[in-house]
Order: sequence, then structure tokens, then C-alpha cells
Amino acid sequence: MRAALPRLIDRRGCGTVERARVTTAATGPTTRHARARERLLAQYAAIPAGDPVRLAKHTSNLFRPRTKVSRPGLDVSDLDGILGVDPDGRTADVQGMTTYEHLVDATLPHGLMPTVVPQLKTITLGGAVTGLGIESSSFREGLPHEAVREVEVLTGAGEIVVATPTEHADLFRAFPNSYGTLGYAVRLVIDLVPVRPYVHLRHVRFGRPAELTAAVGEIVASGQWSGEPVEFLDGTVFSASECYLTLGSFVDSAPYTSDYTGQQIFYRSIQHRQQDYLSVRDYLWRWDTDWFWCSRAFGAQNPWLRRVWPKRYLRSDVYWKMIALENRYHLVSRLDQARGKLPRERLIQDVEIPLERTADFLDWFLREVPVQPVWVCPLKLRPAGPAGAPVAGETPWPLYPLVAGETYVNVGFWSTVPIRPGRTDGDVNRDVERVVAGHGGHKSLYSDAYYDEEQFRALYGGAGYAAVKQRYDPDGRLLDLYAKAVMRR
Repeated sequence: MRAALPRLIDRRGCGTVERARVTTAATGPTTRHARARERLLAQYAAIPAGDPVRLAKHTSNLFRPRTKVSRPGLDVSDLDGILGVDPDGRTADVQGMTTYEHLVDATLPHGLMPTVVPQLKTITLGGAVTGLGIESSSFREGLPHEAVREVEVLTGAGEIVVATPTEHADLFRAFPNSYGTLGYAVRLVIDLVPVRPYVHLRHVRFGRPAELTAAVGEIVASGQWSGEPVEFLDGTVFSASECYLTLGSFVDSAPYTSDYTGQQIFYRSIQHRQQDYLSVRDYLWRWDTDWFWCSRAFGAQNPWLRRVWPKRYLRSDVYWKMIALENRYHLVSRLDQARGKLPRERLIQDVEIPLERTADFLDWFLREVPVQPVWVCPLKLRPAGPAGAPVAGETPWPLYPLVAGETYVNVGFWSTVPIRPGRTDGDVNRDVERVVAGHGGHKSLYSDAYYDEEQFRALYGGAGYAAVKQRYDPDGRLLDLYAKAVMRR
């Protein structure tokens, strides 16, 4: 048995592995990054061939079962840092394990933000690119990976390569939605966009999902609503007869600003206010305080408990740790069982549905699945970015093949549902997968998946993924995407 050793030249013809770029600098963040890279390569080389490889991360936003291994994971704690922000070029050079909270803190003083800022503070930049991220700017700016100019990847072969639209282009295109099965993002250079100090919100109510999706089509086409510009767009569906779009636009001044980091709860304000104002930073993190609405499962929205709940613990990562404890010890499940309650199935999903089919999907979901509210967020592939302008009708990102020029709507639902007599755990998730596929959609792979292998391969990369996998992980050191997303290990 032998360890995979770092090499300066990729033997399989992938090109030169770019190491000189960071090792020649004498001081500063670049030198620290070079040292972090060398430590990472040394850790990887020390793992015996055949042993599983994983990251040792303090936080996670995944809800899939994790592979159980006896060896510790790769320590990536020194890859959380900003190497530089270029205000003139509107780019940031960022280590792969940097959280969006840290990234936003570094860019906002320059009047800039990432093109898309996923809703939860501890999502990492590398995680949002190798997985998927989405937010209310996605109807204009697409997904986080579309803003990437270059990405350093620690591949399954134990090498660090720099992938761009023209160098290692196959890896660059296949990396989004590969979930660490082709390698791990070590450093990324991304586009930034300008911001203004405040965001003005309008909460517009609609009576039916079809009315909401019709308005989405108008806004995506025109960039405005009722004569005012729309720069951010998402929505909340409380029931089949109570649907809202939240329209955001940058402004230089505000008559007041609301604070949803303490006693007030953002999603409840949608039902009671027609307009609102937030600082740009508070807008970006408006969902994090209550993990959208999921904090209610822990009692954090109870007025009495909320008064004594320390403000610093009103954060999505705190709730995630509480979920992790429940997954480990099943205390709530045991208590429910003792009370004679039905067991429950976890239903935590984000799916992308073509706009013209979204109302039908929402009608089915609201009728058949007892989970409310539901989040909706329109998206389109970015008109032009570092990889160029996508050709209408093509699918430039093979592992999540959204069609260029088409508008989709992300539908997010995060809860549990009772397992009815005669049903088994996973049945509702399978129903969702079937209906999503029937509506021409895809679902994100951060949570449970139940596809059979043939269907999964057809939906997520197929033979193209296999070719890239063979090139950059020839010995199978990293899990296959189907094994990681679907199979229980």
C-alpha cells in the first residue's frame, strides 16, 4: 500500500500543478496560504491508500448521513481567511473554508458583496460552490459557482490544481454540485458586486401560487414591480391562499431600520408589514437568526423563552448543533414514542422547478405534504460571468443541468412529517423526488436522497461525471457522488 504523493506535474496530462504562485511570496496572507496548502498536502499524503478521506470541519450545513471513519479528517481550520479584496477589480481572493459571515465582513467595508450570499452565516464559500447556494439575488446573479474566476482544488489524486474556464476546464465545470467527490476547494477568486447602505423591502401578498409565479415572471423579465426596481426577490408561502413575494431594492438612506436579531422575527413581519428597511448586512442575514422559521422547533420563538435566550445563540449554527445532538441521541424521538405519538420522517429539501411548472408543484405540495411555510426563490443562470455568457438552451454545469435562459424557482421546505400507518420512513421524500422529476426539476443533494442509481446518474452528470472522476480521482480515494448523496455508509 502506498500514500498518494503530491506531484508538480499531473501524469495524466491535466497540465502543470500550480504551486509556485503561492510559495514565491515572502510575507502576508499569501505566505500563510502557501503554508496551509503544504500542511494539507502533507496530511493527505499521510493517509494510507484505501483509507477514506474526509474533512474535519467544526460546522456543517449538510443533513445527509456522514460516512463513519475511524481516522480523523483533514484539518482545514487554517483555510478560513480572506487573502485579499480588490475594490477596483471587484474581486476577492478567499480560502475555501471561509464562512460567508467572514467573507461579508471583509467585503462590505469596500461597498461590495459576493454576487450571491447564501442565507446561513456558517456556509463556507467552498461548500457553496461544490454544493449549491442560492439567495434572493439569484434571479439576476445565478448561483455562487458562476462568480468563480479560478479555484484551487485538492483532488482525489492528492494534488492541488488551479481550475479556470480554460485550464482544467473539465474540473471547473464539473466541480459545482460534486460535494467533495472530485476534490476540495482550497482557494477561490470570485466576482463581487457593489452594494448601498440599506435595502428597502416590499412584501406583496398574492392569493394563490399561480398569481405569485405570474408576478415572478414579470419581475424577472422587467427587473421591476409597480414602477420600482427589484434587486432582490424571494417569497414565503404560508398556505395555498396566503403567498408573499418580498421585493428588495438598494437605497442610500432609510427612515428607520428594523432589527430581527433579537426579539422580532423576520418571517412573521412579512405577514404584518407592507414595507420595511434593513441595513445591508442585516438584510443578508435576515434568515439566519431563526434559521428561516426552523427555530420554532427548539422553542426559540416562544416570547417568554426568547427573552432569556442569549442573543449570541440566536444563530443557525446553534440550531444545527442541537439537531446533531438529536440525531445522535434521539431524545425527542424517544419522548414522542413514550407519549404514543407517530414516528416522524425528516423532510428537508430544496428543489428547483421550471417557473411554468412551479404553481402546479406548489399546489400538489400544499395539498399533500403537511409542511408550512415554504420558501420560494427564483433563479436564472448568470447572463455573463467569468465562464462567459451561457448559450441559451444549453446546460453549462453538467452536475446540476439548469438550462441557460430558463427561469426556475427554488422551493425550500424544512421540517418533519408523521409516518402514517402503512407508510415507511422515506416515503414522503420519495414522493417529492418523483413529483419534482415529473415537473422537470432537480433537487439539491445536501439532504436525504432516495434515487436508484440509474435515475441518479441520469440526473446528476452521468458519463461526464465518471470521466472527470477518473481523471482527478483515479484511485477512488473520495466517495462517488451517488455513494455520498444516496447510499448509507
